[in-house]
Amino acid sequence: MNNQEKHVILGVHVTDRIQHVGRVQEVLSQFGCYIKTRIGLHEASKNFCSPNGVILLEMLDDQSKIDEMTTMLNQIEGVEVQHMTFGHP
Repeated sequence: MNNQEKHVILGVHVTDRIQHVGRVQEVLSQFGCYIKTRIGLHEASKNFCSPNGVILLEMLDDQSKIDEMTTMLNQIEGVEVQHMTFGHP
């Protein structure tokens, strides 16, 4: 499988997002040219807004940049990154 056949998704779990959002945003901005799609999810209603959230990132398939960004995000307290990679025949 060559690199162009991969579809890479990162899930970024952020706990206490109000406290950590600044550092997370700095990293995401630094790697913005490698992020194709970004979706933020958190539980919210009229009377409640969860302090935790998940950011889904669809990445360009540049493994060195993905690894570098993942390392930086995982160094932030309260942040965990998980990968999904799909191959397309």
